[in-house]
Amino acid sequence: MADKADRDIEKGYAKSEFVDKLRRLADAIENNDKFEIQIAGERIYVPVRAVFNVEHEREDGFEEIEFQIKWPLNDN
Repeated sequence: MADKADRDIEKGYAKSEFVDKLRRLADAIENNDKFEIQIAGERIYVPVRAVFNVEHEREDGFEEIEFQIKWPLNDN
């Protein structure tokens, strides 16, 4: 398998699209299924064994909450 290039993408979505993605993610987690999503032209496959966490940041007059999903590159 070829190495994947590093990537750091942030993509905005309309509220309805974001809600749809969160619902699909929640359903996949609840049903112990892998989750598939396309971001900026690349299809991402999140394995069942992924680790989930929530991050909160506050700086420069802004607050941010990130829902993070992590897994090793070779765990698809």
